[in-house]
Parts: sequence; C-alpha cells; structure tokens
Amino acid sequence: MANQFLSVWRRYRSIPIVYRIAAAFVLGSIVGLAVGPPAQRLQPLGDLFVRLLEMIIIPIIVFTLLMAARRLSPTNLGKIGAQTVLLYLLTTTVAIALGLGVSNLVNPGSGVTLTGGNVNTEQAPSLGQQLLNIVPTNPISAMAEGNILAIIFFVLVFGIGMTLVREESDADSSIRNGIDTIFETAEAGAEVMFKVVWGIMEYGVIGVFALMAALFGEIGVEAIRAYAMLAATLLVAVAIQITVVYLLVLLRGVVGVSPISFLRGTREALVTALSIRSSSGTLPVSMSNAEDNLKIDEGVYSFSLPLGATINMDGTAMYLGIVAIFAANIAGVSLTLAQQFSILVTALLASIGTAGVPSASLVMMTAVLTQVGLPLEVIAMIAGIDPLLDRLRTMNNVAGDLAVSTVVGKWNDAVDLTAGVWAGGVGEGDVVASESATD
Repeated sequence: MANQFLSVWRRYRSIPIVYRIAAAFVLGSIVGLAVGPPAQRLQPLGDLFVRLLEMIIIPIIVFTLLMAARRLSPTNLGKIGAQTVLLYLLTTTVAIALGLGVSNLVNPGSGVTLTGGNVNTEQAPSLGQQLLNIVPTNPISAMAEGNILAIIFFVLVFGIGMTLVREESDADSSIRNGIDTIFETAEAGAEVMFKVVWGIMEYGVIGVFALMAALFGEIGVEAIRAYAMLAATLLVAVAIQITVVYLLVLLRGVVGVSPISFLRGTREALVTALSIRSSSGTLPVSMSNAEDNLKIDEGVYSFSLPLGATINMDGTAMYLGIVAIFAANIAGVSLTLAQQFSILVTALLASIGTAGVPSASLVMMTAVLTQVGLPLEVIAMIAGIDPLLDRLRTMNNVAGDLAVSTVVGKWNDAVDLTAGVWAGGVGEGDVVASESATD
C-alpha cells in the first residue's frame, strides 16, 4: 500500500507545477460552478496560501535586490553600461505606464466583485507625500510595517553602496571580504527563498483550487469574462510595447535600423522565450542571435544581455500594473493618480529584483498589491492562467533586451550593418539558436 502511494506521489510530482496549478484552476472553477455557494467553505484553504505568500514578501525583496545591485558595480557602469541601464529603466517605465493606461481604458475585472479580501481603505497620501515616503526614516520599521517602496529604496541604496566600497582600490581586504560575504549570503538567501517559493507553490495547487471554487461558487460564470479581459489587456499592451516602443521608436526612430531585419534576427530568441517562459533560460539563444544575426560586438551584448535578464523586466513590470488595476476593480475600489504613480515606482523597482524564471512575477505582485492596500487573494486567483500570460511577458522581456543591446551597439559603432540580417542575409545564429532551443 505504501509503495503504491509513493508511486502515485512520484507520478504526481513528475508533472510540472504550472500544469498542476492550471489543472487546479480549472477543476476549482468547475466545482464552484457545480456546487454553488457551499463551495465557499473551502475559502480557509485558499487563505492559507495567501498568508504563505505574505510571509515571504520582505525576505525575497531584500535578497533579490541585493543580487541585482551586485551586478551594477562601478567597473561595469562605464559609457556603455550607463547607456544600457538608463535605456532599461526608461523602457520599463514606459511599459508600466502603458500597462496602466491600457488597463484604465479596458478596465479588466470590472463587473466582478471580490468579497473576503482585505483592502486597505485608509485615505491615500498626496503625490508629494508618496515621493517623500519612498525614503524611510527607519529601515527596520519600514520592514516591520511592510512599507514596500521604502524597503526597496533602502536595499538598493545599501547594495549600491556596498559595490562602491568593494571597488575602491584602497579598501581594506577584510572590508572587501565582508562585503563579498554579504553578497554571497544574499545569493544563498535568494536561492533558499526560491526553494521556499516552490514549496508554497506545491501547496498552491490546493490553495488555487479552494480559492477558485469559492470564487465561482459565489460569482458564477461572470468571473470568466474578467479573466478574458485580463489576458486581452496584457496582449494589447505587449503588442504596443514591442511594435511602437521597440521597433518604431527605438530601432527605426532613434538609430534608424530596420525593424523587420531586427525581427528576423531575433526570431529564435523570441520563440524560445515564448516556449520556455524564462529570460535567463533564453539567454544563450539571445546571445547567439546578437552575435551571429544582429552582428553586435561582444563587448556590448556580453554585458547588456545578462544584465537585461536580471533587471530588465518590461513585460513583468507592465503586468504588475495591469494586475493592480484588475485587483482594484474586483475589490470595488478606485485608485487615485497618486496611488497609480506609487504602483509605477513600486513595479519599476520590484521588477529589478524579479528573477528571470517562469512565473517569478507572482511573488513580486505581493509587493505591488501590498503597497496600495489591495487584496493578495488576487494572486491566487490568477495563478492558474499565469503560465499562459507569462509567455507573453517573457517574450516582451527578451525583445526589450535585444532592442536595447542593438541601440547601445549602434550608438557606440559596435554593430556591423554590412553583415548578418542587416545585409539581407541569415547569420549562423539561426542554426545555433535552433539547436539551443531544442536542448
């Protein structure tokens, strides 16, 4: 009997977690529709999932942002580095603003009301106060109170400060060793937290099932329209970001290269990102496309692409803003201009620490929703369809990495426009990338 149970358990665990959560999403929805209001008795099981997510907000922000700050060392931040970082921040800011703008027009989640979620109904501070509150008077108190923007600000300042001290030639070796130890501890802590996240997501199969059953038991088929609108909002925003911001503004407008040639040169990376849902996993294909197809100098893409896979999460940041509007609509609250600005800043900073792995943004959503007092139950509600939406976000991220690398390369005469796709040919990267994508 025990052997049979272990065999069934192993077969269950062999199924990727995203498929199990998707199945829980579907089954929970069916149960809720079939059973009706009695399905709301499952709500506590879903609430436990939400509490587990709340538990890891602060440590995962601290650890992942310290890891991101480590990459921004002064030795890397020369002319090319500064241009790359500024462009990444600019495109991410535009992506969030675009996501918020499209969301305000489409209003995903409108017509559906979430009951039972915890909403902070305190009056939002003014825009000036929001900006001032980014700087904490006491970082420890900010962590205890869950002031996400203040925590992100302090951790980034502290992390960049450590890189500056680490790079000083006259720094004592014991100080450098101590800083390295802190960074290594942060890296180890981040790895531990990612393991904890996967453990929580294992329970998330039950949590998502319970929350969806309770939701559909209360609301019924009207909830389906809300998910369709959420997916449509992201699709429209991603299409505008890639077509207008990357292809027309950056590539055609700023540096005058062919958007069509760029798409031909990056198609393997974009398809791979769409398939595996990981910016980091797509990195070898992106680098191959950059060198063999786009003919970008290695001195540019060897820095810009790995950095982009770490801090440039345009699709993720855009999605965080969209989910915030979605959560506000189903919670029945209206977000002020100051609150939406707060979302923009929080999503921008939180996206820097988002790991380039599948569905990592589910964790960072906790930071954005907490910042404006929206219910975290929304995270569990959308977890079931997140694998589908994550593919669009990852493709957006990778397209942004390669577009910025091309622009920076062109600015520094580090792109050979007489070869590769720019000359109408096909680089060796087509073959290499295709092989990498099937490994």
